[in-house]
Amino acid sequence: MTDETEIRPLIASIPVLAGYDGPFERMGGLTNRVFRAGDHCLRIPGKGTEEYINRAHEEVAAREAAKAGVSPDVLHFDPDTGIMLTRFIEGAATMTPDLFKARKGSPARAGEAFRTLHASGAVFPFRFELFSMIDDYLKILSTKDVALPAGYHDIVAEANGAVRAALDAHKLPLVACHCDPLCENFLDTGSRMWVVDWEYSGMNDPMWDLGDLSVEGAFDAAQDEEMIRAYFGGEPSPAERGRIVIYKAMCDLLWTLWGLIQLANENPADDFRAYADGRFARCKALMETPDFARHVASVAAGW
Repeated sequence: MTDETEIRPLIASIPVLAGYDGPFERMGGLTNRVFRAGDHCLRIPGKGTEEYINRAHEEVAAREAAKAGVSPDVLHFDPDTGIMLTRFIEGAATMTPDLFKARKGSPARAGEAFRTLHASGAVFPFRFELFSMIDDYLKILSTKDVALPAGYHDIVAEANGAVRAALDAHKLPLVACHCDPLCENFLDTGSRMWVVDWEYSGMNDPMWDLGDLSVEGAFDAAQDEEMIRAYFGGEPSPAERGRIVIYKAMCDLLWTLWGLIQLANENPADDFRAYADGRFARCKALMETPDFARHVASVAAGW
């Protein structure tokens, strides 16, 4: 089935797009397919995503994020299929790691968007719980013919030990978080950063979003500082910095499994074997550094 034969009937079935016969343009997406249709953006979920995405939760989060002013308005959402229509943000660049380096002030604008979301008082229906999600993804993979990277269970055991104890010693209040800040989920106008795709969003430790974006964007130390200082309005505490570093490792630990699920589902969008192995290697390398142990100690101490 071609995009044309699939998308035209779909467009016709959405009341907001009734009568639209203009062009549509494929805009990408790693697991989903995204199209522009005039002033609108149409998202069609990818194969197999129903195994791990709750669409009813996503709809609430997307609408709450729009109310908070960090995401485009949701104009149509079908919780049965996950098909979503939002307002198209004109003049915004879809971000990449290279654009986060090239577009002046973009790490700060991302930090400000996170601060706005986290302080908004929005309540998302899902609790993004790292260790439970690792268990859930491992259960899904236990039914698939895909091998975990060598040593994965050893690193999970380490994370479940000292790292988890440090995070639990002085928990931060849970807030509405994006939880999956791929660069491509950020749209930058040059004066404002918009955030899209709320599939994995939930109530979470706010430092997850900062640590995960740093990893996804391959931020250097200067970019990290720009984002962090914009978020905090100054210098964070050692414990806050430590949480960000811990979550840099933990997001790679979790998304390694997500990549293997994509591999098992034969998602053609990327080489997901290389994706998963690369993420796990980066997680392991960070956790083996002396700095990582120092950050875990700061988080455990709470100062």
